[in-house]
Amino acid sequence: MTPESERLAAGPRAEPSPPGPRRPVTAPPPSARRLTVDLCVRDDEFALLGPAWARLHRASPAATPFQSHAWLASWWQSYGTRGRLRVLLVHDRGTLVAAAPLMRVHAPLPALVPLGGAISDFTDVLVDEAADATDEGAGQVLSALVDGLATLARGALLDFREVRPGACLDRVYERWPGPRRVLADSPCLELPPLPMEELLARLPTPRAQRVRAKLRKLAKLGVETRVVPADDVPEALRTLLRLHELQWQGRKVTSEHLRPRFREHLTRAVQPMVAAGDAVVTEFHLDGEVVAADLTLLSDRLAGGYLYGAHPRLRERKADVATMLLHACTHHTAGDHPRALSLLRGTESYKQHWRPDPVVNRRYLLARTATAPLLAAAVSGAAARRAGKRLLDARRARRGDAATG
Repeated sequence: MTPESERLAAGPRAEPSPPGPRRPVTAPPPSARRLTVDLCVRDDEFALLGPAWARLHRASPAATPFQSHAWLASWWQSYGTRGRLRVLLVHDRGTLVAAAPLMRVHAPLPALVPLGGAISDFTDVLVDEAADATDEGAGQVLSALVDGLATLARGALLDFREVRPGACLDRVYERWPGPRRVLADSPCLELPPLPMEELLARLPTPRAQRVRAKLRKLAKLGVETRVVPADDVPEALRTLLRLHELQWQGRKVTSEHLRPRFREHLTRAVQPMVAAGDAVVTEFHLDGEVVAADLTLLSDRLAGGYLYGAHPRLRERKADVATMLLHACTHHTAGDHPRALSLLRGTESYKQHWRPDPVVNRRYLLARTATAPLLAAAVSGAAARRAGKRLLDARRARRGDAATG
């Protein structure tokens, strides 16, 4: 281990790093000398990884749209703290074959957490599946990534929230050499990659008939859809966010969606994602006016309805917005490139109408012997929050019973 690696083993620094080459994290084992493992800590260097990262993202079938470089680099620009970037990189003779996009945090515990924050529904690492399966050294890419993460874990807890089942992190967890725990995280709902008519076949007959009537109503109203080209995305997103704010007027809305940094992140990230086929923005026109807009994020196996905005006039004209949006999404989930349609986090009642499959995200906590107390503290904190939520839910239920009794 090099002196630089020894310093990393004691914990990455929180302050900005001086100019210079990437930091070597671990010396590769003799059987894998073609692989190098480095740590990217500079914002400008991370920004330049776009083309290599895009290739890796497409070579990682389990990756979600939230691991694309456009999303992560834009998120870091809007939400990151300078000097805390920690992106682990594994190269094979100059080709990026694995990556773990992380950042250093100090609260509530010293930890390394994924980039993307609360506005990203899934987190993961990236591993080039083909490179990891070569006859030359099956599993070596994943092993190199695990070794690099294990070095980092000597100085901080690794806390991966919102990991979708089937993620690359499942295999990292299986190979982890130190203390580890997996906890349940947010519940999600998913629909299989089927065209609209086959999704309707999953519903009880009376409900399916009602949905077909709603689709006929939309056609009778003359609602037309337009898939927005990349050049028009900035203006379309401004319209989407304006409609989103309008539809929630007078009701509780996610406040982050109304902030300038979110708008700037979304515009900066989504335009290149649309150009690359990693996102689609759809506008819905009525009487020559945009009355709704939807942003769906795409990856190899997944489509996620991320954000939409709809004018209240649609409901006044008895147009079912949820049916309209889902019908549009199915154009990107069925056919030649089948993808599961994720309704993302939350189990709201309007999502249940479609009989989706429940999928629970996971939280992976990874440590070494020196950082095992941090893992224990994180597990205890999660248990305390679950107990508090159960108590709060019970109190609300009692108040509801008293109000109706």
